[in-house]
Amino acid sequence: MKADIDLDIRRKTFASGLLPELIAVLRRSRPGDLVAVVSDEESIGPELETWCRFTGNSLVEAAVEKGRARWVFRCGTVPAPAEDNRPVGSRLWLYTNFDCNLRCDYCCVRSSPTAPRRELGLARVQRIAREAADLGVKEIFVTGGEPFLLEDIGEILLSCAAAAPTTVLTNGMLFSGRRVESLRDLPRDRIVLQISLDSATPKLHDLHRGPGTWARAREGIRRARAQGFRVRLAATVSTDAEAEEFRQFLDSENIAAEDRVIRRIALLGSATEGVAVARVDLVPEVTITAEGVYWHPVGAEDADLLVTHDIFPLSEAFAAVRLAFEREGEHANRLARIFNCA
Repeated sequence: MKADIDLDIRRKTFASGLLPELIAVLRRSRPGDLVAVVSDEESIGPELETWCRFTGNSLVEAAVEKGRARWVFRCGTVPAPAEDNRPVGSRLWLYTNFDCNLRCDYCCVRSSPTAPRRELGLARVQRIAREAADLGVKEIFVTGGEPFLLEDIGEILLSCAAAAPTTVLTNGMLFSGRRVESLRDLPRDRIVLQISLDSATPKLHDLHRGPGTWARAREGIRRARAQGFRVRLAATVSTDAEAEEFRQFLDSENIAAEDRVIRRIALLGSATEGVAVARVDLVPEVTITAEGVYWHPVGAEDADLLVTHDIFPLSEAFAAVRLAFEREGEHANRLARIFNCA
């Protein structure tokens, strides 16, 4: 891969002068520039990947050429967004159900066709939406499971959209029959469909989600757009290289930056590998399931991320999350920039 800037560090490591050189190269680079780091020390690779992740840069290639290691990272592909400072409670997540038509091998809440539904229910969603409108909620995110398995998903989304702009996370594979009818009555200016597509070709997507699912997701994207919806594409990836490949695919598809979500696999739920996350690593985003109120949507089945079993009154649930956040003395906002679900 050709780079815009080449940095030959010879035998330097993070313990012997590499960090100042990296800082200097960032200062003279522009967002999107590719920087190649060439070294005699292949062992610095894991530390360099960690540094890239926590400085908002993306490692896109690693190779050994003529006995020397070479890494390429893209500057500023994960910038520190303004949303890192969004007030706790401005985003509200609802797990409408936990059953799903797919069995993804990295699902953070273990959704599957055999998972109990654990339905939040229309009545509770309607009350949540009414109370959320007075609590400063700016966005509502509806997820599962697969929300479009629910008979009343149209009414659920109408309730949410009346309170705040709403994004529904879906695998996009159920947009036919009565479910198309449920889409037709939804306000296009208040509802976004975030459809999962993990790779530019079927290989990785189908590996994690099942044979034929990539093609069906692509068809779902086409059908959603044909219905006049704004569609956001979301990929769950294992490595920075996979993220870069998907980013190039999105470029070729002319997908706007605001309609892209690229996130790493979290080591939770069904996943056997991924980014290890705990409560201390995550800025809270109020998340409600049938079991109660959780710290963040990525851990909506994790007992350590449960804040309270009491959903109502919603004002007290929000207050409980804010109070818990204030008491997190070790909280360092470490992963908030690189782990957004939407």
